[in-house]
Amino acid sequence: MYTRKNLKKLIEIIGDISGSLDGKRVKQVLHHNNETLQSILNSLAEGVIVANKDGKFQFFNPVAEKILGIGLKNVTSVEWSSVYGCYYPDKATPYPSEKLPLAKALKGQEIMNELIFIKNPERPDGVYINVSARPIKGINGSINGGTVVFQDITESKQNEKELRKLSNAVEQTADSVFITDKKGIIEYVNPAFEATTGYSREEVLGQTPKILQSGMHDKSFYQNLWKTILKGKTYRGTIINKKKSGKFYWSEQTITPMKGDTGKITNFVSVLKDITELKEKQEQEFYLSIARELQQRYYKVKVTVPGFDIAGATYSAVETSGDYFDFISMADGSIGIVIGDVCGHGIGSALIMAQTRAYLRAFAKVESDPGVLLTRLNQELVADLDNTHYVTLTLARLDPNLKVLDYANAGHLPAYLLNSNGETKCVMESTGIPLGIMHNYKYEKSKAIKLTSDDVVVFLTDGITEAHAINKSEFGLDRALNIIRSHQNETARQIIVQLYQAVCSFTKRQTQEDDITSIICKVNSINDAF
Repeated sequence: MYTRKNLKKLIEIIGDISGSLDGKRVKQVLHHNNETLQSILNSLAEGVIVANKDGKFQFFNPVAEKILGIGLKNVTSVEWSSVYGCYYPDKATPYPSEKLPLAKALKGQEIMNELIFIKNPERPDGVYINVSARPIKGINGSINGGTVVFQDITESKQNEKELRKLSNAVEQTADSVFITDKKGIIEYVNPAFEATTGYSREEVLGQTPKILQSGMHDKSFYQNLWKTILKGKTYRGTIINKKKSGKFYWSEQTITPMKGDTGKITNFVSVLKDITELKEKQEQEFYLSIARELQQRYYKVKVTVPGFDIAGATYSAVETSGDYFDFISMADGSIGIVIGDVCGHGIGSALIMAQTRAYLRAFAKVESDPGVLLTRLNQELVADLDNTHYVTLTLARLDPNLKVLDYANAGHLPAYLLNSNGETKCVMESTGIPLGIMHNYKYEKSKAIKLTSDDVVVFLTDGITEAHAINKSEFGLDRALNIIRSHQNETARQIIVQLYQAVCSFTKRQTQEDDITSIICKVNSINDAF
């Protein structure tokens, strides 16, 4: 673009020469008597128009005609805007003729760098022009006319528009962008950089990207990075950076060298995408797959006990569960029936559940008393769990030969013993607090409970009783027991399926909020003698 200084100088030269002539001789001199001046004006890259004091055009150089699409016309100053198609930069509002730079120059004003949009039949697509104007004064200071100099800046306006669009894109992108000089000094950062790193623009301008270094990469890592970009190649990699707060975050970074007209590197543009959430998700998926594999193996556990029909199932709220059920062969030949619930659900709870299962199975090899087993299990979990986790668990010991059952219940839901008519014979209440809360807590086992033909022992987790319908009402214990009673003549496995389907029907299959686990132990044919 022609500079303000040069435009002003050009206008002054034209004005000074024209000003030495009286108004009647301007056109004659410019067109006939001053071939040198006319040659100069015709060779300029800018459009030049000269008008006398009455607003009548005296001179149009070829560039002016080319830019405007219309040459010198014998029109009054009032007609300038309508004849040549002058508009404000919005492209829609007509530019009043009396406010055009040349019109103001005839009134003695000097106008510099006025933006006007020209659109007429010869220029249907329109052009932007940058206009400057100056009055032509005589020796005595009177105004003899005016001259205007302008240039077509349509291309630069389009480039400016594209540049503004690109700038807006960089400013509004969610990825961090910063630009450094060839020495690595930061010259620009976008708002996303400030939001992600916690550093303000003022804090990082003039600094180097070292302020983001986490210390998690060695010198050779950064040496390789610089070696790559100094060769003019684009670097792509995953980097652990550090925010102003000291918190680490993962970024997927691209560093691109910018080259000048000579082909030499002038700047580096770096784009960083925060992928911390993605990395954490990948890590979570890794642990999830391990927990899922372990749990699927656990849930396949089955038990066959003569005279009994026993089954258990867990329906997880997420891909892993904090619920736990198990059947364990105990040291004295009895069968341990276990149901438990870790506070919460998901990966953490699933891993705690796996840990609880491992401890309990190990202790059951040398001990059979449910109270002693839970006491030992609690001691281990207290040492391992934080203040936000605990385990509720019922361990029932079934003696298949004596046909009796005793238990210890660490804060879990009561288990229920129903007779052949579905009546409640016994409620197996909690005998202690949840596991993992208090060190050296001692759990006691219950008295022996006699089992008779067609009895049903029911073990549940609160994912069943606390399941919510759309109206927020709970499924509840009574509804669960009634479902079991109505299917009491079916197999243990069928009863579990019926119970789960009833819960789903009640909740209208909304998103399951908690894990659902149940164990059914049916007494088929036993000797009533104790």
